[in-house]
Formats: sequence, structure tokens, C-alpha cells
Amino acid sequence: MSVNSPAGVAGVPPEAEVAERSYIDWAAIIAGIVFASAISLVLISFGSALGLNFIDFNAREGAAPVLIGIAAASWFLWVQISSFMAGGYLTGRMRRRNHDATEDESDMRDGAHGLLVWGGAMIVGAMLAVSGLGTAGAIVGSAAATATTAASNVAEGAGDMADPNAYFIDTLFRSERPSDPGVARDEAGRIFAQAALNDGEVPQEDRDYLVSVVTANSGLTPEEAQARVDQVIANVETARQEAVEAARVARNTTILAAFLFTASSLVAAIGAYWAAQKGGNHRDKHTHFPSVFRRF
Repeated sequence: MSVNSPAGVAGVPPEAEVAERSYIDWAAIIAGIVFASAISLVLISFGSALGLNFIDFNAREGAAPVLIGIAAASWFLWVQISSFMAGGYLTGRMRRRNHDATEDESDMRDGAHGLLVWGGAMIVGAMLAVSGLGTAGAIVGSAAATATTAASNVAEGAGDMADPNAYFIDTLFRSERPSDPGVARDEAGRIFAQAALNDGEVPQEDRDYLVSVVTANSGLTPEEAQARVDQVIANVETARQEAVEAARVARNTTILAAFLFTASSLVAAIGAYWAAQKGGNHRDKHTHFPSVFRRF
């Protein structure tokens, strides 16, 4: 090799070495993903311990659910953006720069490494969510459990409604005479289940029949039986309304959580890109922070 060859200048790698080296520094990217994921996991766990989560806004007595929701959303937004920026900065600072690029090109490559950190950490988060450890899975699971519990309370005792004709068949054999309590209980369950399918409306003929059955099987007067039937119908309607409200809250919470996650993820991608560029600039300029990192 000629002594005057540019490849022999100190600090400039040979052309063959530059050609063989990839522009993507995977070691730095993996380090950034691990760092970002660790920070996010620690801070989200800390926030959950304080009640800053989307699972139960009523966990703290006396606290307004709306305020808890805003605080949880703000905390999640800050955690996601700051963790990705930290991971992006670390990657940009640790990336091995190829000296065949201009300053603008080097900044772009640093930012691209930040985006790869963002993408890798998002994949890690998705894997955790699929395994049941993610916040989104907890939201959907909790909301579904609430709605299912409320709905099961409304339809309790109506297992026979698997037969769509069971209720109508019951109307064929209604009798004023006392019947077996178990049969009467099942029939009443089918009446309430049918009402749940009709927005909780119990027809007057069903009300009258329930009064007669309760009177015949309980020894109550018709007036007392009427009061009991009206009270039970009111209780069933309350339970149905609670189930509807639980489903509405679950749906709205899922939509808001999805919107928040999407918006914060896009902002976090921008933050990771910028932080990686900043880390690359500090790497090239040998910037250090003596007030923070001191030798002991």
C-alpha cells in the first residue's frame, strides 16, 4: 500500500473495512431497547403501586375517577416518551460512527437507530401484552369481567334460555294452581331472561302470572305478592342497567386507551429519533457531564 494513500491516514479506516461494516449497529440498538424497556417497566410498576392505572379508577376512596384517569394517562405518557428518549440517547451515544458520512448523514443514521430502538421496544411491549402482562390486556380483561358478572346476575337462573322457544312453551302451560317450587323458579328465570332481551320490559301478562305463582307458592296475599314481584323486577332492571353501563365504560375506556397509546407512541418515536441524534452529537463532540457523572 502506498504511504501517500488516503487509507493510511490515521483515524480513517481502510475502504475495505468501511465496506464490510454495516451502517446499522445492532449492539447499540439492543442496548437501547433493554435500557428503554427496563425504565418503562420500573416506572409503570411504580405508578401502578400508587394507583395510576386504567384497571380500577375507584381504587382510592374519595378520589374522582376522572382525575385518577387523567393522572394515569399523564403518567403513562411521560413514562413512555421519557423511556424511549433515554434508550434512543444511549444508542446514539454508543453507536460506532462510519466516517464516510457527512454530519447531516451521520445525524440521520443516529436518528434511524433511535427509531429502531423504538420499534424494538414496541415489539417487546407487544409480546408482554400478549403474554397477559400488558396494560391493554388488563384493561380489556377487567372490563369484560365486569360486564360478564353484571350480565350473569341479570340472567341468573335462566340457563334454559339456550332453547329460544322455552319461554313461549311456558306460556302454553301456565296454570293458577300451585306448582313445584323448582319448576316455578325456572319459569320465572326464563321470564326475566326474556325481558332482558326486550330492554328489561316485562309484559303485563307476565307480571300477572308471576303474582299468581308467588301467591300460590308462598302464601302471601295478592297485594304482598304484587309488591314483591314489582320489587324483583325493579332489582333486575337495575342490574341490567349496571351491566349496560359497565359495557359502555369498558368500551369508552378501551377506545381512550387505544388513542392514548397510539398518540404517545408516535410522540415517543419522534423523541427517540431526536434523542438518538443528540446522543450522536455528544459522542462526536466528546461531551461529558462532570456535574452528574463524577469519578470517585
